[in-house]
Amino acid sequence: MELYVLRHAIALPRGAPEVRRDNERPLTASGAKKMERIARAMRSLKMSPALILSSPYLRARQTAEIVAREFDAESILELSAHLEPGGDQEELMKVLGGEYASHDQVMIVGHEPSLSELIAVLLSGDERVAVTMKKGGLCKLSLETPRYGRCATLEWLLTPRQLVRLAEAQR
Repeated sequence: MELYVLRHAIALPRGAPEVRRDNERPLTASGAKKMERIARAMRSLKMSPALILSSPYLRARQTAEIVAREFDAESILELSAHLEPGGDQEELMKVLGGEYASHDQVMIVGHEPSLSELIAVLLSGDERVAVTMKKGGLCKLSLETPRYGRCATLEWLLTPRQLVRLAEAQR
């Protein structure tokens, strides 16, 4: 399985007066526009996810929706509480290794520090290994058998700036 790990794009800051709860923070207009360019770059990387699994938090869901629209794949977008901040990563990996194990490419969309910790665990077995996921950053892992623990190989980790440059180069 190719596992693409995407951090949500730039959202309104915590404590913004127009947002009552953290899970309701939307993407900023510039964050959504930048994510559209990043999604175009994803297409140029010849990605073809069979599933886009997203945190239900608004900013992650909006990020996943932008990607799904770019791939004309709204029907493969699903929400998972396991991808919420503090979600159960072990259960997430059980789902990926069970129900979705037959998918060649899966994208997950979530939050920090959970995503970096998950990447670290899948690469090394230790969540303390330093990995940095910027907002809108994308990581590609190859997994033989999805499970919680060391099971992955890092293919690449791209910053939003690298992805935007890639999209611009494709014009």
